[in-house]
Amino acid sequence: MLVLMDKTEKTRKRIIFLVDMNAFFISCETSRNPELKGKAAAVAGDPKYRSGIILAANYEARKFGVKTTMLIHEAKRLCPGIILVPPDHKFYNKKSREVMEILSKYSPVIQQNSIDEAWIDLTGCTSLFGKPVEIAKKIMNDIYDNLGLWCSIGISENKFLAKMASEFRKPMGITEIWAEDVKEKIWPLPIRQMYGIGKKTEEKLNSMGIYTIGDIANTNRNLLVKAFGKYGDELYRLANGIDPSPVSELPQRCSKSISRSTTLPRDIVDIESAKIVLLKLAEEVGAEARRYGYKGRTVSITIKYGDFHTITRQKSIQPTYLTKDIYKTAAEILEENWNTRCPVRLLGIGISNFDEGYVEQLPLLDFVKETGEHDRKKEENLEKAIDKIRSKFGTDKIKRALIIEDEKFTE
Repeated sequence: MLVLMDKTEKTRKRIIFLVDMNAFFISCETSRNPELKGKAAAVAGDPKYRSGIILAANYEARKFGVKTTMLIHEAKRLCPGIILVPPDHKFYNKKSREVMEILSKYSPVIQQNSIDEAWIDLTGCTSLFGKPVEIAKKIMNDIYDNLGLWCSIGISENKFLAKMASEFRKPMGITEIWAEDVKEKIWPLPIRQMYGIGKKTEEKLNSMGIYTIGDIANTNRNLLVKAFGKYGDELYRLANGIDPSPVSELPQRCSKSISRSTTLPRDIVDIESAKIVLLKLAEEVGAEARRYGYKGRTVSITIKYGDFHTITRQKSIQPTYLTKDIYKTAAEILEENWNTRCPVRLLGIGISNFDEGYVEQLPLLDFVKETGEHDRKKEENLEKAIDKIRSKFGTDKIKRALIIEDEKFTE
C-alpha cells in the first residue's frame, strides 16, 4: 500500500474522506468466488446487446489493457484467458450497503456519491480514532477484513480535494491533499483529470488555451463565467481547491431532489417498454422519498437518445411521495415528448421542490375531498408497508403487476 503523507500536523477545520471501492463489481464477485483471485477477470454484460461491454475489470486484466466500457471481443483479443462473469446488481447493492454500514461506525455523516464511493466527514474524530491516515488505514482494513473488498481513500479538508486525492493511488492507496498542496499536486494535472469535467468541457477549455487545472486556476474568473456561466465560477473555485459544500448524510435534501436513471441494455423505440422502465425507477425514487418523509411538488424525466442528445422535462403536481403519483406524472411527460423516430438509450426520473411541512387544508363540508384524502392516507400507509417488507425480505418479494407481466414477456 502506498501512502502519501501529510506534511504538517496543524489542526484542520474539516477532515473529509472519499472512500472509493476498487474495481467494485469484480471485487464483489471475487469475494464470493475465491477462484477468481489472481486471475484476469471482469464483469461483463451480454455480448448480443450494448451491455456486451466490460463493466469492471480486475487489476490482473488491466495489466493486459482491458478497460471499463471496452467491447468484450476487444478484451478477449487483449487477454485471451480473461474470465467473464455476468453482472449481479442486487449482490453489488447489498455489498454497497455493507460498506456504508462499516463507514457509519466511524462517523454518522456520510454522503454516498455512487454505489462504490462515499464521502465521510471525520471532523472531530481524531481523538477517537487517531490521525487522518491512521483512521484511513483502519477503515481500509475493516472493509477488507469483513468484506474482502479493496478501497482507496482520499483525505482533505473538502469534498473536491478528497475526491481528487482518492484517484492518486489505486488499488489500496491512501492520499492526503490539503489546500497548501493544490499548486504542487493538482495544478499540473490535465483538465480531464479534474473531477466533473467531461469531454465537451475539455474541448472548449482547450480551445481557450487552457490545458491544465493550473491554467483554469490562473484564468480570469470573469472569462470563465462568460464562457460557461455559473459553471465557470465553480470551475475557478474548484481549480483553486475551494469547495465549501457540506458532506450531507441526506444529500437529496441539500440538492432538493431525488432521482434515478438507467442506461438501457439496448436502444428502445416502444413507449410501453419505456413506461415499464420509468415505473421501476419510480419505485426506487418513491421509496427513498418516503424513507425521509419528503413530498415533492415537481416530477421530472430525462431522456437520452441513441445519438446522445439529452432532454429533461418536468411537471408540477400536488406534493407527493407516492410511487403511483410519480409514475403517472412521469408517464404523462413521456407521452408528451415521445419521438418514435429517435431510439432511446437512457431514461431517468426524479422528484424535487420538496415541501416537508405541506398540510392540505380541507374545506369544512367538502366530504368528497375528505374521502379522497382518507384514501390517499391509506395509499401512503400501504406503500410504506410495502417498503418495510422489501427492506426486510428483498425487492423481489412484492412487485407491481405491470412489472411482473413485463418480466414474463421478456423471459
